[in-house]
Amino acid sequence: MDVARIVGQERPIGYWIRHLHGLTEGALDRSLAEYGLSRRHWQVLNVVSRRPSTPGDIDAELSPFLDRDRPTLAPLAEELRERGWLHGDPALSLTEEGVRVHEELTGKVTETRARITEGITPEEYTATIDVLGRMAANLGG
Repeated sequence: MDVARIVGQERPIGYWIRHLHGLTEGALDRSLAEYGLSRRHWQVLNVVSRRPSTPGDIDAELSPFLDRDRPTLAPLAEELRERGWLHGDPALSLTEEGVRVHEELTGKVTETRARITEGITPEEYTATIDVLGRMAANLGG
């Protein structure tokens, strides 16, 4: 089936996924820049905020963001530990300062996500996530 022809789009879904991914990364990186953090730092902090996690747990949860250039997020977890926001060994938890910073960053990330989804209804967003999940499943992911 030639989906592009059916929906009248010249650019296939892969283009839009890649393009949106880059825009999302950039927007979130900019919103966290004043803290000297990247989106990956945020993701590590956010995983640990939900439950104590080892570096292996963090990598497993964030595996879609790992690749040959970044096979693990352990160095970022260590940076957050050096800032005094994480502690523990092997399972990492937020420190009191980490909880405070995570709350601040949650506000920044929420603002950015709101900008990304502006003009999109909750139903459209849910349908999009559903379709993308099914497409991933079709490819074995």
